[in-house]
Amino acid sequence: MKKLYFIMNLQSGKATIASKLANVIDMFTKAGYEVTARPTQERMDACAAAKYACSQGFDLIVCSGGDGTLNEVIQGVMKSDEKLPIGYIPAGSTNDFARGVGIPKNIMDAVQWIIDGKPYACDIGSFNDKYFTYIAAFGAFTEVTYETPQQIKNYLGHAAYILNGLTRLNSIRSYHMRINADGEDFEDDYIFGMVTNSSSVAGLLSLNDFLLDDGLYEVTLIKTPGNPLDLQRIIHSLLNIDIDIDTAYIKSFRASNIRFECDEEIQWTIDGEYGGTVKNVTVKNNKQAVTLMANK
Repeated sequence: MKKLYFIMNLQSGKATIASKLANVIDMFTKAGYEVTARPTQERMDACAAAKYACSQGFDLIVCSGGDGTLNEVIQGVMKSDEKLPIGYIPAGSTNDFARGVGIPKNIMDAVQWIIDGKPYACDIGSFNDKYFTYIAAFGAFTEVTYETPQQIKNYLGHAAYILNGLTRLNSIRSYHMRINADGEDFEDDYIFGMVTNSSSVAGLLSLNDFLLDDGLYEVTLIKTPGNPLDLQRIIHSLLNIDIDIDTAYIKSFRASNIRFECDEEIQWTIDGEYGGTVKNVTVKNNKQAVTLMANK
C-alpha cells in the first residue's frame, strides 16, 4: 500500500479544510493510500514535516493551505535528498499558484485532481538560500500580501489586497538597482519588480504565455514614473483595468539567473510571505526540480 503524508494548515483561508477532513482522508484511502495526517502547529512547521516525509519512506506528500503553506512544503522537499512528489489542495485566500496551474477551487475536486494526476516536473526558484514556487518581488504593494490581516483576507479575499494596497499609494518608494539577467547588465530606478512563474499574482496581476517547466522566469520591472498621472496609469493596470501604459516605464523579459543589487536594504515577498530585507539577491531557476501531481 502506498503511503501518503498529509500536511494541512487548518487556519488557512476560511478553514474549510477542517470540515472536509474526514472525506478527504476517505477519498485518499479508497484510492489505495495509507494516510498519515499532520496539522501544522507554527510557522515553518510544514517545512519540517515535508523533510520528515521525504526521509521516512513515504510515497507522496499532499499539502492543504495557502500559497505560504505550499512554499514551506517546497522548502522542505528542496532541502531533502529524496524529493517526493507533491499534491496540493488549495485552501488559502488567493491561491495564486493553484489558479495558475488549473487546480480546482473545490476541495474535493482538488483531491480527485491529485488522485487522477500524473507526476509533472516543474521549476522551483532559489532566492539566495531560500526557495519559492511562483513569485519573488520587491517594491510597491509587495508587503500587502503578508501584512493584510488573515481575518480580512478570509472575509474579503482578493478585495482585501486591493483595498489594503490602495491605502499605501502615498508611501511608494523608488529604489536604484543594478541588475544582471543571464549576463545582460542594466541599471535604473524602480518602484516594483517581480520574478514570476504564474498567471496570477495576489489577484492583482494577470500574466500570460508562461511555462512551469521551461527553466525560465518572467521578469517584470516598473521604473519610477515621472509624474502622478503615470503612477495612476500603472496602478490601474495592476488592478486589471483596461488602460494602456507607456511601455517606457515597463521592462519585461525572460531569464533563468537574475542578480539584484541595491545600495539600501529592500523588503521582498516570496510566494505571498515575508522574504526578508536584503541589499543583494540572486534568483535562480532550478529547472524541473520538484514534481507535482497534476491532472493535465
